[in-house]
Formats: sequence, C-alpha cells, structure tokens
Amino acid sequence: MSLEKLKTAGELALIRDGLEAAGRKLVFTNGVFDLLHVGHVRYLQEARKLGDALLVAVNGDASVRTLKGPGRPIHAEQDRAEVLAALECVNYVTIFQPVRVTELIAAVRPQVYAKGGDYTVETLNPEERAALDTARSEIRILALVPGRSTTATIEKWKN
Repeated sequence: MSLEKLKTAGELALIRDGLEAAGRKLVFTNGVFDLLHVGHVRYLQEARKLGDALLVAVNGDASVRTLKGPGRPIHAEQDRAEVLAALECVNYVTIFQPVRVTELIAAVRPQVYAKGGDYTVETLNPEERAALDTARSEIRILALVPGRSTTATIEKWKN
C-alpha cells in the first residue's frame, strides 16, 4: 500500500491541526468498505468536496465480524485500506479496531464528519455523536446511490 496515505491517530491529529492553522478543513468518514462499488466511490468523492482533505477510517477485521457477522469481511483490513488509498479523492486512510470509531474521532477532532444517507444525525451511535459534538465537528449526511450497496451485491452474487 501507499504508505504515505496510511496514518496513525497521532499523525492524523497533527495533520488536522496543520490544516486548521492554514484555514483548511479535514473531512472524516468511516466504514467497512468491503466490496468497493460505485456507491462508495460517489460517496467518497462527495465527502471530499466538503473540505480540503479526506480521511477514511476503515473498520478492522474483528469489528467487521462483530458488525456484519462471521462471513465478513470478504477482504482483509489491509487490502480494503489499500484500495481506498488508491482513490484520488482519498488523502489519508487509517484502520481502527474497536467496533465504534469514538476514540478516533476524539483523537483527530475532524472539522467535518460525513456519513451515508442510510443514517441520520439522530441515528448515529450516541457515543460517536457525543465525540463529534465535543470536537465541534460539522455532521453532514450524504445521499446514497440507490440500489448500490455491499449487501445488495452479495445477495445478487448468491442468487
């Protein structure tokens, strides 16, 4: 993987501070990104437009199993991170191991947090929402691409 895009929480906090000092914004999003599809790509491109740099936090393999079940992830965390890092719209990638991204939000304190339209501000995890509020992050919910999801792709493949 392009090691220059893979960052630790500490490195990302410094990057965020540098961006803010320059009057720029770090956009943060997170997810599994197991089978990258056009919905993911369009979503990430839209998220990138919300600021000056885009950080994608990828769920580690154990958290994916907890969230999605024993058959997931399909691709290992390092592979998912590498695919995301290859996208031009993605500036930074990190892998987080807990089920929730709360600790990473608290460490990085992004100016903007983007989430897909299958969420609302009200349905975000309460602990994650509290961390975003503490960080004073602007929360933006982006539209989904209808009919494009990893679950739909897996079901289509099974049938």
